[in-house]
Amino acid sequence: MTYNSDFVISLVEPVSALAEVTDLSDPSLTTHQEQVAYIALAIAEELRLPSQEQCQIALAGELHDIGFLSLQSRLKFAEQSFEVRETYNHELIGYALLRKLDQLKEAANMIRFHHLPWNNGKGKTVNGIDVPLGSHIINLADRIAVSIDRRKDVLGQADAITERISNYSGTLFHPDVVKAFLSLSRMEYFWLDASSSYCGRTVQRKLEPLNIRLNMRDLVMLAEVFAQIIDFRSTFTAQHSSGVAATAGALARLAGFSANECQLIQVAGYLHDIGKLAIPGNILEKPCELDETEKRIMKSHVYYTYHTLENIHGFETINTWASLHHERLDGTGYPFHLTAVDLPLGSRIMAVADVFTAIMEDRPYRKGMPSESALELLDKMTKSALDPHVVSILIDNLEEVNAIRMAAQTLAEKRYHSFRTEISKSSPIS
Repeated sequence: MTYNSDFVISLVEPVSALAEVTDLSDPSLTTHQEQVAYIALAIAEELRLPSQEQCQIALAGELHDIGFLSLQSRLKFAEQSFEVRETYNHELIGYALLRKLDQLKEAANMIRFHHLPWNNGKGKTVNGIDVPLGSHIINLADRIAVSIDRRKDVLGQADAITERISNYSGTLFHPDVVKAFLSLSRMEYFWLDASSSYCGRTVQRKLEPLNIRLNMRDLVMLAEVFAQIIDFRSTFTAQHSSGVAATAGALARLAGFSANECQLIQVAGYLHDIGKLAIPGNILEKPCELDETEKRIMKSHVYYTYHTLENIHGFETINTWASLHHERLDGTGYPFHLTAVDLPLGSRIMAVADVFTAIMEDRPYRKGMPSESALELLDKMTKSALDPHVVSILIDNLEEVNAIRMAAQTLAEKRYHSFRTEISKSSPIS
């Protein structure tokens, strides 16, 4: 595959966007990961750590809870006492998901150990593995964040939180990290920033000079990792985004898109369902058809996809192609009810790729359609919903496109089972 080396984006923006949308799944979790990232970065700055280490610590803070594959386990974890007893393996799952990307390997390793207690120095290593200082910083930042009641005046809570943290210095927390926090705790701005709804923006602004840049090759790999984070939350959709990305890429090439545009639409395919991270897992994994209320909630996922990708500079085209995949030519789609005049060819291709992949897959309440039935359904949808030209490209090249889809989904299935095997063999660190 040819990658466009001129296309460059900032890593922190998609990472922050991913953190934000995963924290939308329940009001009690809103901006939690961004809050931890802010506190961790402030401590790293106070410790005068090297700039790139500060950057990785902030990225780890943004994604430290990404390993929760269900909202239920994340909420149960949040209900625990200050001293964590059960991590639900989320730190190891987060490590397994993120370590595949070179630019996030250091952050992944920090996430792997971020609930390890200092234990009077025993927390320096685990089974002969050195534990990064960043892990201990994230651990402390997380406990500070959960101690802040954002319904109340934060400055009125500062002394009690500071005293509590001090009492755990050397046991739960690394003494040097606690010392840096104590220095920060005297500053009103620190508490006001840490409890604000815009702490994520503060992190992005601080990271800009330290930031990591991604070219097109990196972006495709990042999008594939994000697709796994999206899809691996449900056994029923573990291959879906990979199938959509491959199908959309094939259709775009056959429609005459340039190599660069085919890469962009592949990224859009990987990310088209990122808004599902804001949807409760009991809806995503329901083993039968959704009721009307659940359907309305499910429809909101494309709205969240749109606003998540909207915050990433350079993603304008990717966002248009990804987030409009449920719009229809006659205006009956959602969430914007756009019509043919508003829908570019990339969005039309994505709509066909999504429908084709979905109806060919097995779902909990139905088996995948045979090719003949799938083509009949797609042909019917050209009357008002799907682009006839794109559907005709699919029909004329069915064997090739379907082989590409199947190969991508077979590989995604292997990765999913490998991931599950790795997680099942892992045991909590603490």
